Amino acid sequence: MLVGLGLGPGNPELLTLRAVRLLKEADAVFVPGRIACDLVAPYREAVMLDFPMTDDETKIRECMVANAKKIAPVAESGLAVFGILGDPNFFSTFSRLCAVIAESHPDIEFRTEPGISSITAFAAAAGIPVNCGFTVSDGSEEGAGIFLKVRKPQQKAAELRSQGYRDFVLVERMYFSDMKVYRNGELPIQSDYMSVMYARK
Repeated sequence: MLVGLGLGPGNPELLTLRAVRLLKEADAVFVPGRIACDLVAPYREAVMLDFPMTDDETKIRECMVANAKKIAPVAESGLAVFGILGDPNFFSTFSRLCAVIAESHPDIEFRTEPGISSITAFAAAAGIPVNCGFTVSDGSEEGAGIFLKVRKPQQKAAELRSQGYRDFVLVERMYFSDMKVYRNGELPIQSDYMSVMYARK
């Protein structure tokens, strides 16, 4: 098993309790650089891997393959944790790393554990309350949206289809004991107030 673990925005005190537990339980912890290594250090020794900041896809691929070879043996026989700044599902290298590992080790399972992302951390650091809809972008073309408090998922999906969205995932009461995940044709007519919808074009 390989777990992509969010380490938060840069302060070791902002790691979640679950993150600290997984760092201690892992057979090995891997991190993509010095900052992540320093974040993990109060809780666990980590193996620092090289993930260069470059637009050279050939170089990126070579590094991904080399790092996959180091991580895969641990993930194949036990629990490997890959700690990432912020959250592993938001603009991180984790999904690309999983794709490379899956090519040669299709039996390895992957999952992620959330961390405090730069998006929510920014609001706290800047002292800005966010009480309206907003856009997050890394400069690339917008291809997805996240919608909070979706009480009528089927109706919301119908509205979004007219704007070019095609794929939908609804998570109801996330991380509660009765959490439910619905995809596309499974969307319910009504859902709990604590529901979040992801839509992709």
